[in-house]
Parts: sequence; structure tokens; C-alpha cells
Amino acid sequence: MYAIIATGGKQYKVSEGDVIRVEKLGAEAGETVTFDQVLAVRDDDTIKVGGETAGASVEAKVLANAKAKKVIVYKYKRKTGYHKKNGHRQQYTKVQISKINA
Repeated sequence: MYAIIATGGKQYKVSEGDVIRVEKLGAEAGETVTFDQVLAVRDDDTIKVGGETAGASVEAKVLANAKAKKVIVYKYKRKTGYHKKNGHRQQYTKVQISKINA
């Protein structure tokens, strides 16, 4: 059984027991979060998509909040002496899928 959920502007294919990184959620480590925006659910041999997934949800346990590796942003314009170096670390939440309610 798997489900396709949407959170943080991205879509994830998840099964029970999966550990995924999503955009930062407002939850602390150890809390349980529920993803209500379920796009598709597949049981043994049937798949439910769109309006058929009304009422479906995915429960997950928050493992940690952290930051990803640093990404260097370098701006440069030739012949003018302009250059600027910035770094960015995106925050994310690591969650473990515990249950798919279809």
C-alpha cells in the first residue's frame, strides 16, 4: 500500500515505515502530524485518485528538524568589479510515515 501526498509545494510517494524529508513543519520532534492532502492511494490492486480519496489521510511522526547542506549563491557581472557570494541552508523536517488511512 502506498499513497501520494502533497506538502510544502511538493509531492511525495510514501509507504508505511518510510522516512522522508519535507519542507519545515511547525512541529517538534516526537509529535505526530497528519497530512490531509492525499492525491492518490493504492491498496493491493485498486487505486483511488482525485475525489475518491476524500477523507483519506496519512499520519507521520516527526523525527527531527534540521538544516540541509549549504548551497553557495554567487553573483558576478563582468568588467564592473561586481561579485557577491551568499550561502543558504534550507530548513526541513524529517518524518517517518506511521499509518495510511484510506
